[in-house]
Amino acid sequence: MSIELFNESGVDVPEQLIIEAARFAMARMDVHPAAELSIQLVDLQAMTDLHVQWMDLPGPTDVMSFPMDELTPGGRPDAADPGPAMLGDIVLCPEFAADQAKSQRHSFEHEIAVLTVHGVLHLLGFDHAEPDDEKEMFGLQGQIIVDWYSARDDRVRLQEQAQRDTRLLRNTGFSGDTAGS
Repeated sequence: MSIELFNESGVDVPEQLIIEAARFAMARMDVHPAAELSIQLVDLQAMTDLHVQWMDLPGPTDVMSFPMDELTPGGRPDAADPGPAMLGDIVLCPEFAADQAKSQRHSFEHEIAVLTVHGVLHLLGFDHAEPDDEKEMFGLQGQIIVDWYSARDDRVRLQEQAQRDTRLLRNTGFSGDTAGS
């Protein structure tokens, strides 16, 4: 998956975390592995302008999604390979997200990850305008975030174990270039 991130917000953000969350959500939703996604981070004024222009709503918001190609999660096993496509654009407002994280008493990083997954789901056609749709979308969003954290924790544990194994092998003389000795 090709994910491009453009930070025009003036805020220092965990860019790799955003990309990882987006990649995980796209994979979880069976988006074609060659699909492309653009993520743009903007300041409050730019988000306000977009919110007014596209939603006819005043003030800034946290995330907006602009789908490009009509992609749906999954697909039929007997369907032809659809090939790569441009999923669309996600626009995040880190300043708005930081205030939201503070009011909800969780980390900025968590808020940014949740908003990224939320944006991906919107690109795939999920919405929360109706109560049943909201329940489905937020339930799916929550499960993806839980699974993403679990996968990240597993990676960290594996990396730590590999480092311990490498130290042990080095300390016992079993590492390094011993093949030619």
